[in-house]
Amino acid sequence: MPAMSIVRDTSFSQEASTHLNQPKADAAGAAATAAIVVEALEKTYATHDGGKVQALGPISVTVPQGGFMTIVGPSGCGKSTLLKLLSGLIPRSAGSIKVNGEEVHEPHRDIGMVFQSPVLLPWKTAIDNVLLPAKVLGLDMAASRVRAQELLEMVGLADFAGRYPSELSGGMQQRVAIARSLIHDPSILMMDEPFGALDAMTREVMNLELLRIWRKAGKTILFVTHSIPEAIFLGTHVMVLSNRPGRIADLVAVDLPLERGLDIMSTDAFGVFSKRIRSQFNTQGFI
Repeated sequence: MPAMSIVRDTSFSQEASTHLNQPKADAAGAAATAAIVVEALEKTYATHDGGKVQALGPISVTVPQGGFMTIVGPSGCGKSTLLKLLSGLIPRSAGSIKVNGEEVHEPHRDIGMVFQSPVLLPWKTAIDNVLLPAKVLGLDMAASRVRAQELLEMVGLADFAGRYPSELSGGMQQRVAIARSLIHDPSILMMDEPFGALDAMTREVMNLELLRIWRKAGKTILFVTHSIPEAIFLGTHVMVLSNRPGRIADLVAVDLPLERGLDIMSTDAFGVFSKRIRSQFNTQGFI
């Protein structure tokens, strides 16, 4: 699985980019193989009194194919807004977003979304919940049902295809949501605090499961979290956003083995990454 190797421990300015300090030829090559290219992205909201509030940006960043970028920052800095912008769920105020070389102006079919709540339909079984996007997109349902069963097997729920959400634990419901996000075979998966509501033990299990799924499925993942240890454990890179308007305060290349167990959290190397990110929080006045 390719890791994001464009940047190595480079601090970023307000309009940070992973290819900012590269030779032009290298930057062009990086863009050609990028899953996502963002340039000077901004989001501004109108206020009730006719004013404007800048919620995010400017942000510039390049995410290569197959990378796993985690995103941390203070509450209200625009982490979830960033994912919604990248996926085309809300319009941007300025800048450009390209997904697999295509400009994004509306919800992009090559992106799967997973939210903090699984949002499963209680009257449908696990496999029927997984099949919902296939039905909406008009995919071949016979082939999609075969794929849905394969996805449930990949997330460890092959024997629970006929169970209803009320018969599944919180962690199992979130696995169904992950399988659902992959049913139309997107190349990019965006996850907005998907494990935030789970207990600590289940969350650790889900982190291990997600890394296994990432390596097996070969997707590019962007993952929002409030947990610095989780961000380091999962990511090939950690994007640190500043207070509102959210801008890239740092982008940390996590130079750890891709095959990771929970014991890696107790290593000196893990501690170095944690200290760097926490120091950024202190410098920015987050904590």
